[in-house]
Amino acid sequence: TARNDCSITPLTPSPSPRVEVRPRMACPFSVVIAIDFGTTSSGYAFSFTQDSEAIHMMKRWEGGDPGVANQKSPTCLLLTPDLRFHSFGFAARDFYHDLDPEEARHWLYFDKFKMRIHSTSDLTMETELEAVNGQKVRAIDVFAHALRFFREHALKEVKDQSSSVLEGDEIRWVITVPAVWRQPAKQFMREAAYLAGLVSLDCPEQLLIALEPEAASIYCRKLRLHQVIDLSMQPITNGLELDVSRPFDSSFRQGDRYVVADCGGGTVDLTVHQIEQPQGTLKELYKASGGPYGAVGVDLAFEAMLCQIFGEDFIQSFKAKRPAAWVDLMIAFEARKRTASPGRTNALNISLPFSFIDYYKRHRGQSVEAALRRSNMNIVKWSSQGMLRLTQEAMNELFQPTISKIVKHIEELMIKPEVRGVRFLFLVGGFAESPMLQKAVQKALGRTCRIIIPHDVGLTILKGAVLFGLDPTVVRVRRCPLTYGVGVLNRFVEGRHPRDKLLIKDGREWCTDILDRFVSVDQSVALGEVVRRSYTPARLGQRKIIINIYCTATDDVTYICDPGVRKCGTITLDLPEPLPPPGAVGGAGAGTPERREIRATMQFGDTELKVTAVDVMSNRSVRASIDFLSN
Repeated sequence: TARNDCSITPLTPSPSPRVEVRPRMACPFSVVIAIDFGTTSSGYAFSFTQDSEAIHMMKRWEGGDPGVANQKSPTCLLLTPDLRFHSFGFAARDFYHDLDPEEARHWLYFDKFKMRIHSTSDLTMETELEAVNGQKVRAIDVFAHALRFFREHALKEVKDQSSSVLEGDEIRWVITVPAVWRQPAKQFMREAAYLAGLVSLDCPEQLLIALEPEAASIYCRKLRLHQVIDLSMQPITNGLELDVSRPFDSSFRQGDRYVVADCGGGTVDLTVHQIEQPQGTLKELYKASGGPYGAVGVDLAFEAMLCQIFGEDFIQSFKAKRPAAWVDLMIAFEARKRTASPGRTNALNISLPFSFIDYYKRHRGQSVEAALRRSNMNIVKWSSQGMLRLTQEAMNELFQPTISKIVKHIEELMIKPEVRGVRFLFLVGGFAESPMLQKAVQKALGRTCRIIIPHDVGLTILKGAVLFGLDPTVVRVRRCPLTYGVGVLNRFVEGRHPRDKLLIKDGREWCTDILDRFVSVDQSVALGEVVRRSYTPARLGQRKIIINIYCTATDDVTYICDPGVRKCGTITLDLPEPLPPPGAVGGAGAGTPERREIRATMQFGDTELKVTAVDVMSNRSVRASIDFLSN
């Protein structure tokens, strides 16, 4: 036998075989509502299960930028000075813009806040977000406000389109997250959804967490030629001809492998899938990879350029004192950023808010124009209309670092043995609309694979998330992003185990801290495949078993204290009162067997880790939960 690191005895010395449990196919809900909660823009879509071919996109709301046609709304949120929810999206942006500058300093405006979840290594329910004015609020509350807003809008629209009265439990909700997010971040989104009232804690299966590139893949595999732009069809200037005679439809078939590069505002996520015969399900061929190389990187480069020209202290002070004007300036840049393309010869004009020009003159005693001249920044000019003129060189410089990271990442993935020979690359996500990115990817990878961009590239994930909600079993095999396991005791073997791990218990020699692996990094795990372990309470009358889970990004580890291994969560098993055996008489617990066996079943093939447990003697199920947030 063995012991867990909190005195639990797994009874099974050898891991039990992995068992297939067939997942349910039918969708027991009457409507699926998907929320694509993006770094820069968000939206929702829905579908009725009776008419699942039709995916309804959200209606356009009040406000909106001229020239931005898609139906998503900017991910920004405004709270009143007393921390109540005020507005979301264009409404929040416009209201904040119209506030008196003195008053605006007391309002809390949040944008691009999703990235904070990606970058926080020790995420908890108490993690805070900073508003533009510098004030801090719990992140979970900001996310819950946003989700509550979507819930209200989506429900109203679904009710308008539905002939029957909808009950709360007839709705399946889907929320999208980047595939590179770890378990704590996925759990964080789930907790925010509970807080926002999307679903109740008693019905966790009503909410699915969908992985963004996976959703995109589910949508892309059904596309036809007229629904995509095939970059390979466009002439490549270096005179190399691809075999483009075959249309995309006929060459894209069952058994094909492809890469989906989801290039969003915050992250870039890469997923490799194969379409399985004959049922058309998807199988992941390599673990999800990516990183924080989204379009926000270009905005940050623009901010760094402003700091270089006007001084970092000035920019920080302007942000603090004139937060709404700073937001306006960044919005103006983002709108121009969309129009940047490699072939462009004329400069891009960005108008500086009057308060910026005024504030600079008052604080620095000189004009913005003089600052530009003094900075020797030749690629940025000043126009007499009060605009910064960004030359093509300036735009290249702002885009270059982010784009080259994306290209490098795709190239590194393409040479992995599991991915070699893949002939299709789908570019999706908002950043994939950028001609700058399209051209760079085409130049680097256009010779080796066909680069396909869906027409409605910004809505691909949203539509795919609805399809995923209608049938979550479509992704049949996933790859584990990490190695997961627990610490156990094994028999001490002289010469194999180090002496400092020796523990003598009941006269026997044990080796402590051995990692008992549940799954290994990049291991293929099918949907419904489970890992089982048995645990025994250390004492009679024990009410809870708490098991620490460890994870590591590599697989060559032996002990839970090896470098790179960290405690990442806990499994809690609530033990009910043991039932007296049949025919027992006398005092409480008379004849209770000494050793109770609790069998825990873990699923790693889903988008989230799941655990269930059963008391073997009585065959009663035991409350089991898994927690990655209170670490």
